[in-house]
Amino acid sequence: MDIVAEGPSAAGKTTWCRATGGPFVAEYSPTGQEPDGSDPVEQATYWAQANAQRWTQALESENATGIAVCDSDPLKLHYSWCLAAVGAAPVTRFEHELAAVRRMFARQRLGFADVVLLSIPDPQQLVRQRAADPTRRRRHFDLHAALAEPLAEWYGALDRLDPGRVLHGFPTEVDIAKLTPPRPDRHDTELLDRLIDELPAL
Repeated sequence: MDIVAEGPSAAGKTTWCRATGGPFVAEYSPTGQEPDGSDPVEQATYWAQANAQRWTQALESENATGIAVCDSDPLKLHYSWCLAAVGAAPVTRFEHELAAVRRMFARQRLGFADVVLLSIPDPQQLVRQRAADPTRRRRHFDLHAALAEPLAEWYGALDRLDPGRVLHGFPTEVDIAKLTPPRPDRHDTELLDRLIDELPAL
């Protein structure tokens, strides 16, 4: 079972993952070597590979313990779509990343999580939660907070196509037996294409 905690910056993803008491796949940590976007194909390849590394970590955790918990979705394709939706990045960035992700799906190096726990607090709550955690700089907090609405649209579309995959809120305990069973094909390119078609036009 692969479980993802997802939401905007300061939603409480890391706090929830830590509270599970077990190992979890940490969110991507910037290295300072990320592409600047001048070459969109290079940028898309970089992020697809970085996200595939987190997906591999999740599979290794699942194989070792029976469950993988991820701090944010390793697929992460929603990020460039959300940026385009609010006008913070060109649509072409998303299109290149989609192509790179489809290649990763074909090689089974990326896929859909079995369960997404989605929490999108209201803007005032996000600000309060940000202020309560002085250990995190959150330099792009305002931008990431603005992505909350398209993020909800992304996972809402996924839930319509595959009911039960997306659950709202971070529960105090996760009862695996009550969750929808793991999907037989996490690398379903047909579901990926249907998801893109289900989303509002950019």
